[in-house]
Amino acid sequence: MGAREGRAFEARLVALPSTFTSAQARRAGIPSRDLALLVSEGKLDELSRGVYRQASAPETAHLDLLAVCTRVPRAIVCGESALALHELIDGIPSAVHIAVARGSHRPSFPYPPVVVSQYAADTFDLGREDFPVAPGENVPVYNAPRSVVDAMRHRHVIGKDLARGGVGLMPNPPRTAVLGQVWNDLRGLARREGRSTDEVMVEYVLRSLAPVRRRVRPTCERHSRAR
Repeated sequence: MGAREGRAFEARLVALPSTFTSAQARRAGIPSRDLALLVSEGKLDELSRGVYRQASAPETAHLDLLAVCTRVPRAIVCGESALALHELIDGIPSAVHIAVARGSHRPSFPYPPVVVSQYAADTFDLGREDFPVAPGENVPVYNAPRSVVDAMRHRHVIGKDLARGGVGLMPNPPRTAVLGQVWNDLRGLARREGRSTDEVMVEYVLRSLAPVRRRVRPTCERHSRAR
């Protein structure tokens, strides 16, 4: 590769996002064989099959989230992963939890570990927001009220302790034992009003949940200020 070609290649690489897919690289004129070479040279990190990150990109504690959401841009971070991002539970989930709309393709991952849920299409975007995981990089995630709703709804799947943690920021959190009754009452209200249960539940949590503030600045912000 001549000097001019080398400079053009570097320009194409730098023009790519910090985290990108092999498909994006091909569209930019960088074939898969060159990606493998760049990984071996330490200029790229392979986060998942077909997902790469520039080695010069800012540090982040959320590489798995970036890998999954870059590979499946239509997915939304949900469940344990969303609760952890909003600091509603302690600990780090053992897998990335994402939701896709019911009826859409269900993605599979060799790495990182991923739990895929399918949510109703008509309320799929309810409570969606962008969460900063690195400077200039966001992932879609369900907001705190929607995440609490999901914890209450899936308490038999995620476990009572996790459900209890999910509603822990409520000023008068309902006991796990009565979450089922709360759910049933609001589901009945939704039927009577001709609305979706998710919508009614989010309104309930918004009224009941204390104002949610991230008690700790986002990881990307802490890293940038520490430098």
